[in-house]
Amino acid sequence: MKKIHIGNREVGGDNPCFIIAELSANHGKDINIAIETIRAAKKTGADAIKLQTFTPDTITLDVKKEEFLINHGTLWDGKYLHELYNETYLPWEWHKELFKVAEEEGLICFSSPFDLTAVNFLETLNVPAYKIASPEILDIPLIRACAKTGKPIIISTGIASIEDVNLAVQTCLLEGNDQIVLLKCTTSYPAPIEDANLKTIPNLINTFDVIAGLSDHTLGIVAPVVSVALGGKVIEKHFILDHSIGGADASFSLDTEQFKEMVDAVRDAELSLGKISYKLKEKASTLSKLASRSLFVSKDVEKGEKLTKDNIRSIRPGNGLHPKYYYEILGKKVNLDLEKGTPLELRHIDMF
Repeated sequence: MKKIHIGNREVGGDNPCFIIAELSANHGKDINIAIETIRAAKKTGADAIKLQTFTPDTITLDVKKEEFLINHGTLWDGKYLHELYNETYLPWEWHKELFKVAEEEGLICFSSPFDLTAVNFLETLNVPAYKIASPEILDIPLIRACAKTGKPIIISTGIASIEDVNLAVQTCLLEGNDQIVLLKCTTSYPAPIEDANLKTIPNLINTFDVIAGLSDHTLGIVAPVVSVALGGKVIEKHFILDHSIGGADASFSLDTEQFKEMVDAVRDAELSLGKISYKLKEKASTLSKLASRSLFVSKDVEKGEKLTKDNIRSIRPGNGLHPKYYYEILGKKVNLDLEKGTPLELRHIDMF
């Protein structure tokens, strides 16, 4: 199984799922809220905090034409792209401080760049990985620039066809970078649970020979937990300190209590998967003996008497002869007196 390193964490293989708290726009344009959110993410059990690095002008144009108007049944309908991004972007001058706080907390911190200037800026902060957001999977020059750094590339597949995913993967490989994670993502905010299509996760693993996981926009924690059972090794979920902060992404973000619940559920899911084993633990073995079936004498039997369906039965507990011998021993004679309730043994029976 493939493994890569993100910061000081080995991701993939038999390692626990790498859980990313996505800060996104949940900073309320207040650096103190952003700092508190990072500290809270650590307490939930998250492994990493992820930022987004763009400005309104690096991601779109300040143009009020119809093409730039959001009117597609989203939470942000009625706004122009530049207007929305002006409300939600994380000031670049905050990055250094937020990276420092994350380091103090023992959290891995990285970001999604949205253009080449963001990649250049993040390189000055020595980020340990890059995340390509769903729409940016089509931005091949951006993916190429990130791959050239030699650092792990985590790519969301939300708006991508399989051809788009293949092109993104091949772009990384052509730059000599095979440290690729593909995240199944449904680009809808929030995403209906029935559109999660989590069976895509093992398909991504098998098709592209990569580590795979989930970037989740559904409400609640069901999808992340199920993704673990399907081989997901990375989970990204929007995180907000408190829903009262509000903001563009608040409605589909998990607050501190909810995020911790997700982390705990994912860890329990991992424990439940365990390993391939048919060996019973001591307690289970003892219980199995009590609950198993075996052959017992159900009526007193005298020496020389034949065993019949009337004097032997398959019952609990499992101390007697295996039931597979039932038809083999019917009609055979016993070589000693056996009282009701005796667990049968082959030595009790004249087999020939």
